[in-house]
Amino acid sequence: MFSKKTLLLVVVIAMLAAVAAQCGAAPTPETVTVVQTVVVTKEVQGETVTVVETVEKEVVVTKEVEVMAPGKFDNKVTLHWNLGTEPPTLDPALATDTTSVDLDRNLFVGLTDFDPVTGDVSPMLATDWDVSEDGTVYTFHLRTDIPWVHYDPKTGETVQVTDADGNPRFVNAFDVEYGAKRTINPDTASDYAYVTYIIKNAQEVNTGEDADGNPTELTLDDVGVKALDESTVQFTLENPAGYFPAIAGMWVLRPQPQWAIDAYGQRWIEAGLIDTNGPYVLDEWIHGGNMRLVKNPLWINADDVQIEVIDMVMIEEASTAFALYENNELDTTGVPLPEMDRVKADPQLSKELRIAPVPCTYYYGFVNTKVPFDDVRVRRAFSAAIDRQGLIDNVLKGGQIPATSFAPPGIFGAPEPGTVGQGYDPELAKASLQEFLDEKGMTLDEFNSTYDIVLGHNTSEGHAKIAAAIQQMWKDNLGVDVRVENQEWKVYLQTIKKTTPIEDEFHIFRLGWCADYPDENNWVYEVFNSEAGSNRVRRNCADPNCEETTGPSKFDELTAAAGKEQDPQKRIEMYKEAEDILAREEAAYAPIYHYTSVVVTKPWLTRNYPPLGGADFYNWKIDADAQMAAMGK
Repeated sequence: MFSKKTLLLVVVIAMLAAVAAQCGAAPTPETVTVVQTVVVTKEVQGETVTVVETVEKEVVVTKEVEVMAPGKFDNKVTLHWNLGTEPPTLDPALATDTTSVDLDRNLFVGLTDFDPVTGDVSPMLATDWDVSEDGTVYTFHLRTDIPWVHYDPKTGETVQVTDADGNPRFVNAFDVEYGAKRTINPDTASDYAYVTYIIKNAQEVNTGEDADGNPTELTLDDVGVKALDESTVQFTLENPAGYFPAIAGMWVLRPQPQWAIDAYGQRWIEAGLIDTNGPYVLDEWIHGGNMRLVKNPLWINADDVQIEVIDMVMIEEASTAFALYENNELDTTGVPLPEMDRVKADPQLSKELRIAPVPCTYYYGFVNTKVPFDDVRVRRAFSAAIDRQGLIDNVLKGGQIPATSFAPPGIFGAPEPGTVGQGYDPELAKASLQEFLDEKGMTLDEFNSTYDIVLGHNTSEGHAKIAAAIQQMWKDNLGVDVRVENQEWKVYLQTIKKTTPIEDEFHIFRLGWCADYPDENNWVYEVFNSEAGSNRVRRNCADPNCEETTGPSKFDELTAAAGKEQDPQKRIEMYKEAEDILAREEAAYAPIYHYTSVVVTKPWLTRNYPPLGGADFYNWKIDADAQMAAMGK
């Protein structure tokens, strides 16, 4: 239980002009602006409600200022990396975005891993695994030599974590069971818990409802995850799923440190508190500013990890990051859209440029319960009015593939691009919107003034340019006016959740989806199925805020059945039909393009481009002498 009044203090310190330049300086009074987020109860129209207020005030505090000894990371092999945004979390149970996933891959070990080149599943924490004859029980056998570690940012010391009796902690099957069940636990509020629904009873426990919509009587003890002993963990599935070893390696099923989570609650992921088990440890996290990882000397393969420090900034503007790259302050980065032609023509930058397909899709989601996008004719009009190839040729210029359906090439079950779904068709777009207007007895001007349509995207120069181009396409092809708004990434992710009050939601939102594992189940089912997926577009919702669904549609039944089907050819046919229903018949969203990676990398950095699982910094190499020479050091 929480008290009626909870204070979360975010302290922004205005440092004095002069600070003692050695450790152990005398306590110094400082003016501190304290922003208090206060949860209180109030009387509102005769009812007691809980509200959140933010108040700001200045106070004077005495603070011990410890100045880091100069040169702490001098002469360390250092990767300079741009995160692109503030990471929403480092908690494996709560991560939903690529920024958080990249970090989690380097901080926490999974049961399995993906080969950075082929994407094939390979052993990691698990040395091997057995599958029952019916394909529903997976038994993983674990290595027992991976230590849990704690890093002290003040001393720079990494030590092995010990239990209450002083025994060293190694990652074990009970940590895996705890991590999986913590993700599934509805109290954790994991937005990615739906990935675990292939596990026996996970969906019922996570949603709190049985198949008939009644309150469940099951508990976490009934979930099909069980540590048989310290080196053996067993998963029981709802149905056979040959792709489960890939799911088993995902961040949501990684071992988690119960003792640290119990001790610090939500703060357990902060520098100085977090316990980890991967190739790197967390040295610093200045929210909204920068982050630093350092090599874990106790990692099982520490001798193979060449990069010792990863200095990361959180720059959202691609042009600013690119300027840092050109000044040798970043070792690799994406190319801003306005710079594409120059980079391709530049004799040096063109050598550093790499363009290659990646298993991701860029799309616009229509909120299917927000008028006028609760009408399929409006959704179809907005999707068909997007000139995908024109966007690629004139704005993106990175060899992207126009998308008419969701899953990209390389994903099992994905249809060939352009063969199903919805592409550019301006005549269809105009006819669909006109049919809607005629039925409503509205003019185009009345449509624009009545609905005030808003397209939302997370803050990014690239997303802004894409939005501006598509905004103009909608104006040219349909005559509609669309406002464009942007939000910081962490805030944006909350806004586009299907539980956000409809009045606070955009009509249309930008999002990308990248493969967690190479199967269509991870695409049409886990993203759009109204019964089990994330369903941000609010398909089949019985009310605007999607508190209830209208029951499974043909698409829902088809994608659920395809995940259980054991005949590969039948699965391919079922997914092809499902993709067409989603993009063309329902027009639930607008597929726009399948990604390419458009990245420049300095010649002193040898890196890979893993198609799945996130960036594996521990496999990268740097020619430190060449790097230092370029930086003038």
